[in-house]
Amino acid sequence: MVRLLAYFISIALIAAGLSWIADRPGSLHIVWQGYDIETSVFRAVVLLAAAIAFIVFLWSMARALWKTPAIIGNRIVRRRQTRGLDAVSGGLIAIGAGDSTLASRYAVQARKSLPHQPLTHLLRAQSAELSGDRATARRIYEAMLASPETEQLGLRGLFLEAEREGANEAARQFATRALKANPKLGWSSTALFEQQCKQKDWAGALSTLEHARKYAHITKADADRKRAVLLAAQAIDIEDDNADKALALALESHGLAPDLVPPAVLAGRILASRGNTGKAAKVLQKTWTKSPHPDLAATYAYARIGDSTRDRLDRVVQLAALNPHSIESPIAVATTATEARLFAEARRALEPLLTERLTQRVAILMARIEAGENGEHGRVREWLARAMNAARDPAWIADGVTSDHWKPISPVTGKLDAFLWRVPIEARDASQNEILARRLDELIALEAPPQAAPAASVTTGPKHVDKDDVVDAETVTVTVRPAPAAAAEPHTKDEPAPAAPAKEPTSAPAAAAPEATPIRIQKGDKDSATQRRAPDDPGTEPEVELEQPVARRSYRVVN
Repeated sequence: MVRLLAYFISIALIAAGLSWIADRPGSLHIVWQGYDIETSVFRAVVLLAAAIAFIVFLWSMARALWKTPAIIGNRIVRRRQTRGLDAVSGGLIAIGAGDSTLASRYAVQARKSLPHQPLTHLLRAQSAELSGDRATARRIYEAMLASPETEQLGLRGLFLEAEREGANEAARQFATRALKANPKLGWSSTALFEQQCKQKDWAGALSTLEHARKYAHITKADADRKRAVLLAAQAIDIEDDNADKALALALESHGLAPDLVPPAVLAGRILASRGNTGKAAKVLQKTWTKSPHPDLAATYAYARIGDSTRDRLDRVVQLAALNPHSIESPIAVATTATEARLFAEARRALEPLLTERLTQRVAILMARIEAGENGEHGRVREWLARAMNAARDPAWIADGVTSDHWKPISPVTGKLDAFLWRVPIEARDASQNEILARRLDELIALEAPPQAAPAASVTTGPKHVDKDDVVDAETVTVTVRPAPAAAAEPHTKDEPAPAAPAKEPTSAPAAAAPEATPIRIQKGDKDSATQRRAPDDPGTEPEVELEQPVARRSYRVVN
């Protein structure tokens, strides 16, 4: 509309000018090179305008003829670019849809139309990846490194290819090169950090984390958490070689993430070993209020060297009071009370958990209490049977893998800070049942006092070994000393148990005594047992020694 209005205004101005000249007649006389020209002013203006228009027309024709080849070439190029862009667009859509055949066809068409365009290289590489031709994809990405425009694209493609093939060192080098070429790239710093964590390069990961934080690739809260985990990993690795540095790293990690259990346990253990009980207690208490854990309770209980079992129990009771609603608090109190052989207090601590919050650890603790206090095998078996079907306790879990100890990275994906202290949600499998059964066997051997047996009831023949219970073995020696007919002193492999309650002396002859409880010895490949009887000594019962390759902590008492 504006252009049309301007056109009419121009025509009106020209007409007005010509009318103005026509209303004012005059003559124009020109003498030049023997020519004598005389005309009116109006005619001269019209002829001049016509001459100018003719000259402009001739110039336009000459210019068009001169630029015709370039115009034709540009038109051909534009048509080729249009076809190429259409091919790239269609190819990317086909790649997104997962159609490798159509993507390859578009890649060929794009290469013919736009052979040197970065988008064409990207389409060809991704089409080759989709069709499974990774060698071609790597070759295309390597060719991209020669141009500054496509270098970053090639580095990222090569990094992804190396990561898919599990070549962690090559992936790390590509990420490092990309980060040096452009420090503001987010993917390169993240990729390099993950590779350094997988390779347990804690110092390098800390440096990369600081770089990512500087360029705002990560939030401050996430950076502090990751830094705390890396410092904890460093401290655990160097604890045996450099305790001072390990303590400093653990305290720094604890300051960044007070809810992280491993650095608190490590710092508390080192501080306690140096006699700094107060500071160790503060560190452990602070973490306990946020993330109660059995390791914290154990470290807190033994923080003061030389404490009696009663003192340790009092300390744990104080710690449990800081987080009374956690299930770890009564379990910690009961565990310490059981070690102190204060079974009544252990029962009181576990009583709120025996109905709706019964877990495997609670049931096993009750079995230990029954075995240590009364020695009633029936009650022990009852609690052990309940433990097999009780709810599972929290454990360190990452990507479906359960670990006895915290680890800084996942063994499956290599992700940092993947292990969480939580209850497993998956069903317990056969191997987990075997682990629990083995722990229950250990409990029976360590806690249940053996029954009294007269000398005549000691079996002198070789013991039977059940081949179904064969495990990896180590050689130990078990000595069985029959007690007098009145009573027998309880004895376990790890530590002496308190004296058994006194029994009424029996007047029955030795031959009529009840059969003693046999000891089943689980062993490795060999089924041999050697017995040596001590020389006869008047007034003493014979001693039987069994030298047997048996599994570590695998004694089983059976009736």
